[in-house]
Amino acid sequence: MADNNTDVTEFILKGITDQPELQVPCFVVFLVIYLVTVLSNLGLITLIKIDTRLHTPMYYFLSHLAFVDLCYSSAITPKMMANFVVEHNTIPFYACATQLGCFLTFMITECFLLASMAYDRYVAICSPLHYSTRMSNRVCIQLVAVPYVYSFLVALFHTIITFHLTYCGPNVINHFYCDDLPLLALSCSDTHMKELLIFAFAGFDMICSSSIVLTSYVFITAAILRIHSTQGRRKAISTCGSHMVAVSIFYGTLIFMYLQPKSDHSLDTDKMASVFYTVVTPMLNPLIYSLRNREVKDASKKALEKCCEILKIQKLRK
Repeated sequence: MADNNTDVTEFILKGITDQPELQVPCFVVFLVIYLVTVLSNLGLITLIKIDTRLHTPMYYFLSHLAFVDLCYSSAITPKMMANFVVEHNTIPFYACATQLGCFLTFMITECFLLASMAYDRYVAICSPLHYSTRMSNRVCIQLVAVPYVYSFLVALFHTIITFHLTYCGPNVINHFYCDDLPLLALSCSDTHMKELLIFAFAGFDMICSSSIVLTSYVFITAAILRIHSTQGRRKAISTCGSHMVAVSIFYGTLIFMYLQPKSDHSLDTDKMASVFYTVVTPMLNPLIYSLRNREVKDASKKALEKCCEILKIQKLRK
């Protein structure tokens, strides 16, 4: 993947902070966040799989969202935490390429999964009588498969271009993971075309996916306004509330990160935004959907009661 002119065989990730007194507290904080992320997303996936009441299109999409959150958090957070306990957090050239590819794949997939979920809510509220036919198993699989395939191809394209650039000077990445922009700052090659490609693809992905989300919610809002009963409106809003919160957090940080003018671009500021959408958001999503969703809370309660019964039976047998 690297050019013959590339002298760099590994990179050093600078991390979030180089202040010694913050290393241990940061490690503990991010370890707790990562453990919560893993347990909450795995728990949500398991809950949706074992409870038949959650075998609906909405929860099918939600299980894939949890899987994507788990994957791209796992691609970033463990390596980031290593930076707090080692003196030089090195990453081999091809491992850096792999991390970038995985991160881009799952980040773009999340963009379009959120759009698929918005379309699902639009059909559920605006065409409830045709919901089962318009959101059939085949349609749901397509709405999930297309984002995965498209994201993988785009990520592969960007990763190949980035790692075909020449890296012959400093190898310290001013970030806590391998990302396009800080890598371009180290390249000896002309990166103008690559920067244009980042802006074009990031713009296309966000405009395309956010347009689906916004259009869906325009129709959803119009449908809710036509509902005369307060209880009916409240129920319709509650089915979209969690998704709206997740969309606002995710798109807000991405727009700030990738679509700001180059003159205002600061890698230190980007790091703070990146922490939010690579580490915090994957933890928040399952919590948002669990705490605001009655069906998930009921399923969790039922699963907990079953576990308690099994433990009680095993205890009596002993």
